[in-house]
Amino acid sequence: MPPRLIARQLAHPTGLLGRVMGWLMNRHNARQNAFVVEQLALAAEDRVLEVGFGGGINLSALLDGAAFVAGVDRSRTLVAAARARFAAQVAAGRAEFREGDVDALPFAAGAFDKACTVNTVYFWPSLETSFAELARVLRPGGRVVVGFLPKAHMDRMRMPPDIFTSRSPEEVVAALERAGFGEVRVTRPSPRTAWAAAVATR
Repeated sequence: MPPRLIARQLAHPTGLLGRVMGWLMNRHNARQNAFVVEQLALAAEDRVLEVGFGGGINLSALLDGAAFVAGVDRSRTLVAAARARFAAQVAAGRAEFREGDVDALPFAAGAFDKACTVNTVYFWPSLETSFAELARVLRPGGRVVVGFLPKAHMDRMRMPPDIFTSRSPEEVVAALERAGFGEVRVTRPSPRTAWAAAVATR
């Protein structure tokens, strides 16, 4: 498969190939996603938002641990798949999935206790603008967890720079702080783990 086609599908999965890409993302990034959910420290009463849920690998765990889960993704294909897969939870008012972008989240201010996103920051035009929007929909004291592959590792993959923007941990931390988050830290399961998670408090 041509590299640019792969990159475009990672950024915005569409059609049958988009569904396949969602499955591949779930398989390849399972440990990273599980670690991000763990860092959320879910409580039974939490309302949680996942931005860019992709293949939906986190959604079952989020629904198991929280009262309500919302998901926003730019892929109409993957939004439709999530609505079908979790139709019972949607009907019960415990889940909602919408097509949209992180820089204009379709939710009210302070609507969520926790939020997460994994491997999406490479596609955001402005980290600060997107983090400010996440801060808007989180209640004071709410937590956000951002999973990503740091620039030093991402650059080795030679992704098209007009589709992927590599992000260093320092850049992610600075953008979170400028957006109003505090207690920002970057963590990983071990020093040898390539990917990382930035954890911050609204």
